[in-house]
Amino acid sequence: MPPASRCSSCRPTRSWRSLVNPWPPRVERHYAGRTPTARDGGSVTSLPDANLPDLRRCDAVLFDLDGVITPTAEVHMHSWRAMFEELFAQWGIEPAYTDQDYFDHLDGKKRYDGVATLLRSRDVEVPWGDPSDDPSLDTVCGIGNRKNIVFSRVLAEEGIAAYPGSLALLDALAAVGTPVAVVSSSKNARDVLTAAGILDRFPVIVDGATAERDGLPSKPAPDMFLAGARQLQAVPARSAVLEDALSGVAAAAAGGFGLVIGVDRGAGAATLTAAGAHVVVGDLAELVGPATR
Repeated sequence: MPPASRCSSCRPTRSWRSLVNPWPPRVERHYAGRTPTARDGGSVTSLPDANLPDLRRCDAVLFDLDGVITPTAEVHMHSWRAMFEELFAQWGIEPAYTDQDYFDHLDGKKRYDGVATLLRSRDVEVPWGDPSDDPSLDTVCGIGNRKNIVFSRVLAEEGIAAYPGSLALLDALAAVGTPVAVVSSSKNARDVLTAAGILDRFPVIVDGATAERDGLPSKPAPDMFLAGARQLQAVPARSAVLEDALSGVAAAAAGGFGLVIGVDRGAGAATLTAAGAHVVVGDLAELVGPATR
């Protein structure tokens, strides 16, 4: 049985607003009754600090990895671009690959699911293959493994460091004992956390390898986040998810998490909100103030 709520104001029957300070009347009037976001109207700081959520009041906080804790989303984006531009040129596939394809078809998904989804967007079907496929094979798995070679090389050569704001938020949550987990579709999650020197900060890691082992479907299905919450013995309705990918935001919303925070690293505040984010921030540093008051 899950433990009792960490805070009497965090109950599954209450909305996500039970996790934040009450909206001042002038803010409610300004937003005309709709849910405001931290980047509403294109401004990263549209809301005063007092109206951002205090994550210490959650049973648990579940973090996506790439683009939320570490800037590895940029490495993934570069790796996918290099691989697909070459592949599309070789196969004569139109239209050409663009970075929007990353956000629409790849970001947040398990590697092979992303490959299949993107190829289907160009009406291209190839055999699925097997995860052990050689990267030279023109199968979904072979193509995915080809991309992973590029990613692993860049990670080994250049390393990675966590976003300072993300480290500051992790410190604030650790200071009060709020349980945290990483939930990432990437099979490289542990390697990335190790390279960033923060593997030991997360007692629970649900990643692409976990999903493959346990048969968990890829985001936007909520199963990976729900698995993380179960391992932390946390009630989803009293827990928060931080995500930068549209598929991840949709997964958290589908899982009934009490607070879904979109992190806008390029997907766009409006699209993150439409996918199910209650609040959108530009950097996790914006959440440190509420967590240290």
